[in-house]
Amino acid sequence: MIRLIKRGLMFGNLIRIDSPALIERYNRALHALTGKRTSLDEFHIDISGYSYEVGEELGDHLYLNPNGVNRLFIILTTEQKKAPLLNAKFSTSRGILRKFIEENETKLFALTAHDAVSGELDNSVFEASSPARLFDIRKITVNADTTQSHVANARALAAKIDTFQSSPDGWYDDVLIAEMIELAKQTGDVTRQPIDLARPTYSQENFWTAHFGGIYVFRDVAEPAAIAVEPKDKLGVLPIETTLDMDDRNGIAAFLEVNNLVEPIIKARGVDGAAILRQKMDFILVDAATSAGVDIDGMDHRALHRLAQRMGSALPEEFLKLNQMVRWALNGGPWPRIASDDATYFYTLRARPDHPDRDLINMLLSELSPLDIRQLFICHKQAFYSAYASWPDAKKDYVAEFLYRDYAANKAGAREALFGGEEPSPAPVSPAPKQDIIDIVGPWGALRR
Repeated sequence: MIRLIKRGLMFGNLIRIDSPALIERYNRALHALTGKRTSLDEFHIDISGYSYEVGEELGDHLYLNPNGVNRLFIILTTEQKKAPLLNAKFSTSRGILRKFIEENETKLFALTAHDAVSGELDNSVFEASSPARLFDIRKITVNADTTQSHVANARALAAKIDTFQSSPDGWYDDVLIAEMIELAKQTGDVTRQPIDLARPTYSQENFWTAHFGGIYVFRDVAEPAAIAVEPKDKLGVLPIETTLDMDDRNGIAAFLEVNNLVEPIIKARGVDGAAILRQKMDFILVDAATSAGVDIDGMDHRALHRLAQRMGSALPEEFLKLNQMVRWALNGGPWPRIASDDATYFYTLRARPDHPDRDLINMLLSELSPLDIRQLFICHKQAFYSAYASWPDAKKDYVAEFLYRDYAANKAGAREALFGGEEPSPAPVSPAPKQDIIDIVGPWGALRR
């Protein structure tokens, strides 16, 4: 992993904690949440406050994620909103934490000037002993406060102020007044500078979880389904209409189509579909060459073209079929028919850019097309790091250098080019043109279910 770490492709954008004051605040929050403390004088934290170094010291990398179902968090600075989430067990966790920080940024900035803010992503499920238990998770509530209970005290003070103002005998209630004064010493004037943090609740209908080998759950679609990374027979009976696994390629293709979740890259608006597919061909070529022990002379187009020529008949089927599609896009001719059970099929798709679960859908597609190392890295880093560990050194060198030069230099631009942004405004209504065979049956012919 050293290649990735040196290029900022692993453990990147973490927040460095080396101030004694911040470390003490972190320890107060850590002790309040877990009963533990760190003796480190420097470490790095992610958006949730988790630190790999602290996890190593404690011998527990789930110290802020007990049982993997109710994520604890420690916020020392609002800059954590830019950091990644390591060891994620649910695909929704980082988005929820980031939104919470952004929606309460002013209050969190004031609170973290003096103390750490800690809390929990509470989903009311305390363990996931069986896959079916995961389906009990539908709402996530964010509960947060400082280690010195500034938020709880502010709420208590606000309630007492309401009582004082609404009670006709409030001015004569010495006990109430004394309590208000004591709380105000800790919180300040909450009527002018409120520090109460919202307790927002977020829906979690469609999500990925790392539990049980990885499961994608889609409940908020026309035809719901759960898609398991490992054989579905291991999951038992689930409370959902359809259960699939990665071997059910026709079933997954039908699920994506009937729910209108994906589109063919080659026909997507506003992108160079042929260029994207050519890049996927390069990734497939490099994988085949390094697996066969063939040297890679360079990363430029000419060097990879020569490599493809040297590979000759050893070129994989995915490479050849994507090449047919690129040739069709550039020169026309017969449309290359690719069935949904073909290994090439999911390399030709991307999530619809206007779908609210676009990132989740692209995450699923990355597992169905694992040789596309760029999409795997962007959409599913845990799967990427797991796969990276088993690659030959030559492929590791190529991938690390490619991601550093092509993706890390312009992350936002690369994501926009690959996955799209906001859906363009619809074109003016005009008479429907005559349909050709592709418009009728789709770009790959009739889907084999």
